[in-house]
Amino acid sequence: MKIDFFNTNCNSFSSKKEFGLCDDPPPAKNPAYIDEKNGQNWIAVIENHHQTKVHFVAIDNCITLKRDDGTDVSKCDGLLYFDDTIIFVELKQRGGNPKGWKEKAVNQLKETIILFEQQQEAKKFKIKRAYTCNKKVRKSNEKNQNRMEKFKDDTGYVLSIQQRIEI
Repeated sequence: MKIDFFNTNCNSFSSKKEFGLCDDPPPAKNPAYIDEKNGQNWIAVIENHHQTKVHFVAIDNCITLKRDDGTDVSKCDGLLYFDDTIIFVELKQRGGNPKGWKEKAVNQLKETIILFEQQQEAKKFKIKRAYTCNKKVRKSNEKNQNRMEKFKDDTGYVLSIQQRIEI
């Protein structure tokens, strides 16, 4: 099934040195979005030192994704892309039990990436990454090596669990 992951109605961009990605708290009705001014609201912080034009496509609450059997996909919040790089992003604003939110975020990323990789557009990207970003947890890659390796094996994407995304 053909899915337009680059829907212009869901696409925005920034060339700022630093900007953020925001999402309404659950139950969110609006798509995630770029914010260039209100750092206190940023769930993910994008560090864009070379001021590259970076596109953000909101997926959740903007693009319809269904499995072959017609059921809804548990999708991630969005994706960033520039040049030959694509980065899928899931935004979380939770503390508490890290296993719960990390597991859900990783599954949302995985389901979205599997559908994306079935599309012709997937072939044009050489660098493929995925991030689960949590405003309350700055960085936690050290404790997640097994989860990250399994994700790479399952999807071909490098997974990071941290708030900052370096372009």
